[in-house]
Amino acid sequence: MSPLPTVAVVGRPNVGKSTLLNRIVGRREAIVEERPGVTRDRKAVDAEWCGRPFTVVDTGGWSAGGSPLDAQVSAQAERAWRAADVVLLVVDVTVGPTPEDLRVAAQVRAGDAPVLVVANKVDGESREADVWEFVSLGLGDPWPVSALHGRGSGDLLDEVVKLLPPEVAEEPGRAAEAAGAAKGAEAPQVAEVERTPAVAIVGRPNVGKSTLFNRLIGDERSVVHDLPGTTRDAIDTEVETPEGRLRFVDTAGMRRRSRVDRGTEYYSLVRALQAVDAADLAVLVIDAAEGVTHQDQRLAERIDAAGCPTVILLNKWETLDAEARADVVAQVADRLHFLASSPVIKGSALTGRSIHKLVPALSQAVSAYRRRVPTRELNQVVQAAQAAHPAPAGRVLYATQGATEPPTFTLFANRELDPPYLRYLERTIREHFELGNTPLKLRVRRR
Repeated sequence: MSPLPTVAVVGRPNVGKSTLLNRIVGRREAIVEERPGVTRDRKAVDAEWCGRPFTVVDTGGWSAGGSPLDAQVSAQAERAWRAADVVLLVVDVTVGPTPEDLRVAAQVRAGDAPVLVVANKVDGESREADVWEFVSLGLGDPWPVSALHGRGSGDLLDEVVKLLPPEVAEEPGRAAEAAGAAKGAEAPQVAEVERTPAVAIVGRPNVGKSTLFNRLIGDERSVVHDLPGTTRDAIDTEVETPEGRLRFVDTAGMRRRSRVDRGTEYYSLVRALQAVDAADLAVLVIDAAEGVTHQDQRLAERIDAAGCPTVILLNKWETLDAEARADVVAQVADRLHFLASSPVIKGSALTGRSIHKLVPALSQAVSAYRRRVPTRELNQVVQAAQAAHPAPAGRVLYATQGATEPPTFTLFANRELDPPYLRYLERTIREHFELGNTPLKLRVRRR
């Protein structure tokens, strides 16, 4: 399948870029707040208008100079508009053209993609005359829009669709298959496409999640800085690995709720928790130099409750001496004992040390997550377990696997089984079928 054409939403800080993205896609995908600098990473979201699909890329505010973090955010925006098929330069009609707007316009004008000037915050007719000030940007007539209220957004999207590259024609082979089917010929069976597993990269602020994300995907998609809380939104990218395709999701650093502001940081936390709940797998990144903290323990419990197979990365391993390393390993065994079957990788996202072990570990977890076991062998295992240690009351008559992702087993019993005995059966099934740290679900039905 050909990649969708991209539309980059760019401009200086706090002009309404994220609000416009939310308006285009029809839902709240980007975090929005009335202060500059909320968006820092590039966020790509699929959208559609009049039957034409495309990808919208939200960017952080572009600015000249500023701090090293501002420079990284601006670099992300530049990469987005250089790769885009259409660029939407968003400006604020309530402020008028600024020197920063002129600098951004000069940058995007030098590119190859068509550019539309989006004069945002035109909330009523009284503001419409003000949009013509932006003709001075040298990019044609501005498009008056209110991203917040939706005013003018339909006309803007009509123009965007016109500027997108032509859709790729259907492959000749597929057209022939369709023609054959129309004549009554038997159409070939199409194999079901397996869903790409989502891997959430989670951890406390400033432990190296974005550095790991960029190393895994081979691209600087996430802004990396030593300022805690740099990542604000969940950013995801699909990557083809030797072990198969994976979708990595970089999340905001999670702190105790009592230390989270009600603004941007609160919504960042919500998005991170949503990413964990929606993920198939999780990589828990721990700063080995700080050891396993109470917050690391709470995050691990949250991941475990979400039912995600987990791989633990002890990041910044190269900064520790032998005594400190032994101490951290002991902390993992003690404080994260409920993740005892999870692989532990000791490495460095910055230098790449041992990161090559991460994808194979994730691949094994995916295989176990999707594993379907033979019914006959499952019943043999359950019967052998009951013969070795009979239940205090009740007996399993028959067992079957009802689902995968995660593996879910139904036990037909003559009466209710005690929770400790169910844990015994779960452990036996896990060990026999080598399901590792994949969560299992056991359901008991009386017969």
